[in-house]
Amino acid sequence: QVQLVESGGGLVQPGGSLRLSCAASGRTFSSYIIAWFRQGPGKEREFVAIITGNGRITDYADSVKGRFTVSRDNDKNTVYLQMNSLEPGDTAVYVCAAKFGGYSSRSFFSYNYWGQGTQVTVSS
Repeated sequence: QVQLVESGGGLVQPGGSLRLSCAASGRTFSSYIIAWFRQGPGKEREFVAIITGNGRITDYADSVKGRFTVSRDNDKNTVYLQMNSLEPGDTAVYVCAAKFGGYSSRSFFSYNYWGQGTQVTVSS
């Protein structure tokens, strides 16, 4: 069983930065692939970024590539999403999700565990 808790959301002006954290319980955190998803107002949920258990492989949605960076610290059981050059279109609830091993996936329902989400609002 894995519990995920996101933090770091808030209100930021366009062009600003935020760093989200996804803290996980459990003793085998390094075995989990972690992904970030988001759902903006009136929009469907979409994939944002993914990182493998050892952190060597990452992937991003085209809409955030070059602006967002996903990383992890397995000693702290935490995954980070550094978001730079934020745009109003990045406004959403950001959720992290975990799956045990297997292949990386951009599908939300491929994951076994999900956090409650953290709100990011980009507005002047």
